[in-house]
Amino acid sequence: MRVYELHEWSVTPARAREIQSKLAGEVVSRGGPPGPKLIAGVDISAPRPRGKAQAAVVVLDYPGLDVVEVRVARGELLLPYIPGLLSFRECPLILAACRMLHCTPDLILVDGQGVAHPRRLGLASHLGLFLDVPTVGCAKSILCGSHQPVGQEPGCSAELIHDGELVGAALRTRAGVKPIYVSVGHRIDLASALHWVLQCCCGYRLPQPTRLAHLAAGGRLAAAPD
Repeated sequence: MRVYELHEWSVTPARAREIQSKLAGEVVSRGGPPGPKLIAGVDISAPRPRGKAQAAVVVLDYPGLDVVEVRVARGELLLPYIPGLLSFRECPLILAACRMLHCTPDLILVDGQGVAHPRRLGLASHLGLFLDVPTVGCAKSILCGSHQPVGQEPGCSAELIHDGELVGAALRTRAGVKPIYVSVGHRIDLASALHWVLQCCCGYRLPQPTRLAHLAAGGRLAAAPD
């Protein structure tokens, strides 16, 4: 899979924030794949603040959601966790896993934020720009913004608002469990993002692509042989 080189990763936190603010203006919040045939999920396992980590990308076919390809990259996380700068910590290793793919997904679901980010460039948006593929942020918690109560039926949602701007939605994917937080990553609109996340949930709280990517990053789903 092709990865574009937009900037270097070894930067100061101040420079990282400048890059985020600049790239946020390049995010496209419209469109989306009308009928994706391949949907990927990405996640990372980093048990320690520094040291070795594993990033995984799992590609599924659609609508069957059967596994097509699994790739895992192992390496050092050189940047500690800094709120709002998660993509500078995790993107390089995730992109290394994406480079291993033999196929190119039509849509990528990311365990993280898209534009629901203080500078409108979370992990999903950052990856989307580097990969030039539609991406969606599917986070388990809020980074910024607030919303009204979400209905209890699967498919109910509430707008996520930050500084007066619509940045995503709280989405109930399964009755009796907490909502997840969906936001545009890149090259997709919010309505399409919500639609495809729901199509991939398969009765779980989390969409199947990111759920399996979590397992793969943790060593519980075998990667494809080289």
